[in-house]
Amino acid sequence: MTAASTSSIEADRYGRCIAASKRVRWDIDQDVIRARSFDTTQKFLPDGLTLLADVDWLSADDKRYLSQIQGRTYANMFRLVERFVNAKILEITNDHWLGNQTALESLVRFSDEELKHQELFRRVELLIAKDMPPGYSFAWNADEIGKVVLSKSTWAVLGLTLLIELFSQVHYRQSIEPDGSLSPLFKDIFLFHWREESQHAILDELEWARIDSTTTDAARDIAVGELIELIMAVDGVVQGQASADCSYFKLNCTRALSDTEEKKLQALFLHAYRFQYIFSGASHAEFVSVLNRLTTREQSARFFAAVDTLR
Repeated sequence: MTAASTSSIEADRYGRCIAASKRVRWDIDQDVIRARSFDTTQKFLPDGLTLLADVDWLSADDKRYLSQIQGRTYANMFRLVERFVNAKILEITNDHWLGNQTALESLVRFSDEELKHQELFRRVELLIAKDMPPGYSFAWNADEIGKVVLSKSTWAVLGLTLLIELFSQVHYRQSIEPDGSLSPLFKDIFLFHWREESQHAILDELEWARIDSTTTDAARDIAVGELIELIMAVDGVVQGQASADCSYFKLNCTRALSDTEEKKLQALFLHAYRFQYIFSGASHAEFVSVLNRLTTREQSARFFAAVDTLR
């Protein structure tokens, strides 16, 4: 395939993202929340993400409450990561200011949607806080986390962003959408989120490949290391939040947990969160394909070996 034909295909993909963005556009109040509240008699996050289906030492009520805690954290994690994602997308629009206006429009729409998603998840936290007991903590500062992420190369940040966008897709399609036992409001939030994130994943891939095309071999090798550092930073957040959420469950549990149960619960949270925020993205077929295409065999193996150390 010639460079010209490749460029034409890429331009068409940017254009199709614009068309899809216009088609699925939604409003937080009119389309998503619609004056509703969360039904705490139902689960928030499905078993496919909480990984609680086969846990036999917790009651059904305990599992439902754990799904609500994990669901609350799930929404807050997206609010956290979308801060740095939006900052990076705004930054790379600069490359298209006086060039590809179709790419520019698609990325401006991407940024606008990410700002809306941040507002949606701020609203979600306020709504959930009304109906769940006090003591929950999500203490991460999005601006400080963003500074750490954005200190890395654009190549590495776009790699992490694609991983996140892809796991948001597979989580909705494979776990949230098929589960009829979830709170209707929680389910709708991630339906509408998914509709716009579908375009974002395509744009992430296009921009990552574009940035890679001007990256030297030496710089790429450094960037792979930075992507690994970002994954480990995500794991640091995951570990801290797993501990916080375990404490929150223990605080509001209707019975006293034994030391053994508390250790098992901590392990359950960590296992679920690593699956949700790292493994399900790193093992996504599209992410694996793009990473393998952009890197050498040794670089790709280095990345996946690092991820495997967390299992």
